[in-house]
Amino acid sequence: MEAKIRILVADDHPMLREGLVAVLGTQPDFDVVGEAADGTEVARLAQTLLPDVILLDLEMPGMDGVAALEKLRENGSGARTIVFTAYDTDERILGSLRAGARGYLLKGASRAELFDAVRTIHSGGSLLQPVVTGRLLDHMRHERDAPEPDPLTPRELEVLALLARGLPNKEIANSLYIGERTVKFHVSSILAKLDAGNRTEAARIAISRGLIEQP
Repeated sequence: MEAKIRILVADDHPMLREGLVAVLGTQPDFDVVGEAADGTEVARLAQTLLPDVILLDLEMPGMDGVAALEKLRENGSGARTIVFTAYDTDERILGSLRAGARGYLLKGASRAELFDAVRTIHSGGSLLQPVVTGRLLDHMRHERDAPEPDPLTPRELEVLALLARGLPNKEIANSLYIGERTVKFHVSSILAKLDAGNRTEAARIAISRGLIEQP
């Protein structure tokens, strides 16, 4: 008898989570081994439960979905992740795929699409719904035609180095003797220039490009 696909469901809304568990439980080849309500719990349960597939919401308290994906990669998790979310913005899609998601499914998807996504990802494939693929291609065309982004200013590099160490805005402001509002402005500018979805991704991109050193 073939082993069942072990699934971890991550969503901060209990009713949505319970609904997903019930729907997935109708399939004889699926086994929902755990549920998580935030990104920290996802990373912890992935290590203890060893799921094959993780269904991951992006908007969760504390550690969000993209940060959870990056943590899973750091931990060397072998689980394949499907982002299952209501958000279809270009930045969300790209941020998730860059962080290691193998599929991106919108919450309006049918049961059949959900089941197909789990089986496709588990078998080593990747999956994007047509609407998501369209948005991604549009974004890539726009990126190709867009002018080179402005380089980071010396002050933005200072903020970025402290941000990469995990410092909150208030501590960055105190360290650089500037206002917290000014720090927020610099962080927004940094995210835009690096095309990053969040602070963690900005730090990772900056380190990979050699803009700052690994903290």
